[in-house]
Amino acid sequence: MGGGGFTSEQRNTALDDFILTLAGGREPRILFLPTASGDPNAQIAAFRTTFGERACRAHHLSLFRLEQEPADLRRLILGQDAVYVGGGSMRNLLAIWREHGLDVILREAWETGVLLAGLSAGGMCWFQHGITRSTGRPEPAPALGFLPGSLSVHYDGDPIRRPAFLDAVARGAIPGGYGADDGVGLLFEDTALVRVVASKPGTHAYRVQRVAGEGGETVVESVLQPELLAPVPGVPSREVPDDIREFRAERYAAARRR
Repeated sequence: MGGGGFTSEQRNTALDDFILTLAGGREPRILFLPTASGDPNAQIAAFRTTFGERACRAHHLSLFRLEQEPADLRRLILGQDAVYVGGGSMRNLLAIWREHGLDVILREAWETGVLLAGLSAGGMCWFQHGITRSTGRPEPAPALGFLPGSLSVHYDGDPIRRPAFLDAVARGAIPGGYGADDGVGLLFEDTALVRVVASKPGTHAYRVQRVAGEGGETVVESVLQPELLAPVPGVPSREVPDDIREFRAERYAAARRR
């Protein structure tokens, strides 16, 4: 996902519900990895609040708190139906994952059929390259390479990424790939793009390719019109008043602090 989901679309659960339908089963097991933002309590609470209202078994893994919450990482991740990665710093995310061996474990999970999902840094990390702002300015950076090519996120919400992405592809610094607006998701089966979806109208994805022309190499952007997601039948949810939603999030955050 280029952006969106429970961290920024609290009243629009289309993308999150879509992930659950892809995970399959009556109560799919979904694990949230908030590593890219340093495992913040607020992000974990938002995940718990959103997915606690749905028919699934939701858990999170905090690599920054393994001393207090030890876990068999391989067993935990391979036991999930879906892994959902949050946004933040892609460079920090990958460094921490590699330190704990999660890059290898996640590859194994992907190859055995676990659904891998994520937004922003959690979307770019699966490709060969992404456009990160881990150092402030947008610049290309290598990622896990499960999927060929590159991804640039927040195409509409953080527009300074786009020229950096196009320039990097034009120079041959990174391979071509995709750009995604906030609220847009790209669905891959193995390494093939099979669907482009969106949680709201007026958003797009883009295929970005470096091609040879009369004046030399140039970059071509092709619009990929997404399919607008409708409310998903069969994904139970409850309408929760804002004050109760806020209370639940604060209660969870307070418990984490204690």
